[in-house]
This record gives sequence, C-alpha cells and structure tokens, in this order.
Amino acid sequence: MKKGFQYVFAWSSMVALTGCSALESIPYSPSTSPEAWLTMQPYAEIQIASETILVVQPSTSAIVYLLGVVTILAGLYFFKIRGAEKSRVWWGIALLLWGVGALFAGSSYEAFSYQLKCAGWELCTWTHWLEVAYLIVSLGSVDAMMVAEAYACTIGKWRKWLIRFAWGSFSLYLLLVLVGSFVPVKFLISFEMLLLFAAPNVVIFLILNGRRYRQSRGRMDLALLGVWGWLIVTISAYFLYYVLGISETLWARGIWFTENDVLHIFLIIWMVYIAVVVAPAVKDESISSV
Repeated sequence: MKKGFQYVFAWSSMVALTGCSALESIPYSPSTSPEAWLTMQPYAEIQIASETILVVQPSTSAIVYLLGVVTILAGLYFFKIRGAEKSRVWWGIALLLWGVGALFAGSSYEAFSYQLKCAGWELCTWTHWLEVAYLIVSLGSVDAMMVAEAYACTIGKWRKWLIRFAWGSFSLYLLLVLVGSFVPVKFLISFEMLLLFAAPNVVIFLILNGRRYRQSRGRMDLALLGVWGWLIVTISAYFLYYVLGISETLWARGIWFTENDVLHIFLIIWMVYIAVVVAPAVKDESISSV
C-alpha cells in the first residue's frame, strides 16, 4: 500500500500543477450554469473576512463529514488494539482510506461543489480532482479489506493469491482512473466504474466468510458476514431511493434528504458496527488454528 500512496500523491501533485484542465473539459450534464446550480439544491453563505463562501447542501455535507470522522476514528481504533494481528492493521488502513475518501467526496460533491466546479465558469464542470482522489482511495480501501481478509481467513497460497488480487485490482484501477482523468474518459472516473471494481471483492468476502462460518460457526466469520450483508443492504437502499425519485419529491416540498443522505447514514451505522463488533473479533488465521 505504501507504493499506492506514493502513486496517488505524485498524481495529485501533477493534477494540481496542470490545473486539472482535462477534468475541467468534461461539462456537467445537462449543461448547467452556476446560477442554475444553486437553484437545484440548498446552500448557505458563510462570510470569512471579505470572502463569501457558498456551502452547498449543508445537511448532507454535515452527514458525510460525520461519516468521515467516524470512519477515521474506527480505523485508529483498529490500530490501537492491533496487537500482533496484521488483519487489524489492514482493517485500520482500509477505514482510514475510506474516511479520507468521505472527506474528499463531501467537499467536492456537496459542500464546496459550487466553488470547485462552478464559480468563475460559464457552465459547471462534471467533476474535480478531489472526486477522482475519492475514487482512488475508496477502491484502495476495499482492496485493503481484501488484504485484511487474506490474513484473517486464509493461509498459504490462498493468502498470497488474495493479496496479489488486491494489489492487481488497485493497480489496474489506478491506471484506468489516470487514463480517464487525463484523456479524459468519463466512465473511467465514474462511481459506476468504482462499483464494478469493488463488487468482486464483496462477492469473494461473502463466499469466503460464508464457507468458513458454515464449517466452524466462528464468531469472527459471523461478524464479517454482517459487514458484507449490511454493505449490500446499504447500496440497495441507495439505489432504491434513487430509482423511486424520492429526493425530487421531497425537495419539491422544501425538504432536502437525498439518496446520498441514505447512503451516508447507513454507512455510519456500518462503521460503528465494524468498530464495536468486528474489531475485537478479527484476528489472523494461522496453521495452528486450522
């Protein structure tokens, strides 16, 4: 993961130096002016010295920032109780990455979206480098979970293969995201692309912990099955809320509560569960325990 951090840092620096011109060439669809952007969602004005900063979707921003803080704290808790367990270390890394990603996402998708993607432009742009960084660290988080699973649930060649799979998945995704950012290719830097890469991990987690629990009825595998089951429920709730168009219905009545709020609230519950239930239960698999 150390090399992954170096790649992300180098890429982020390059983007900052080039002014993100490739990303800024992707227009928001449908075409939206800065003025129209502010009519689509609630916002608040904050005065700092002589500068006025518009905070878009204040309630949603608060929820996603809370998710980021809770997740980072959960990650630090794994480090605190890690002992000699590599699986806990990698869970800690996974949650720290997820928490940082949530802060990136909350800043660019919600809180400062107007400043980052609309202010000073004739038409708003579709994305920003903070969103691309969010995609990268989010997939890095899921692949770090794969390494944690490898240490907790496998030994020998299976552990090696799962760790190689995690690194291979992250490396390929990083390459595709960089291509998508600099060419640019919209799909390669989309949330849907992130889900395509993350989904196989979740399937592997379910099969691995499901088989182990069926064989030994272990507390750790039951706790981990709860992790993956709740994640599936969370994503399903997000898409169901989106497909039903509940956000638009509520906003027409002056109530702002979107599918993103549903996602983030469910994820906060998920992170609390991981810290309270999974952290004390997870430990490395060893030959002597098989």
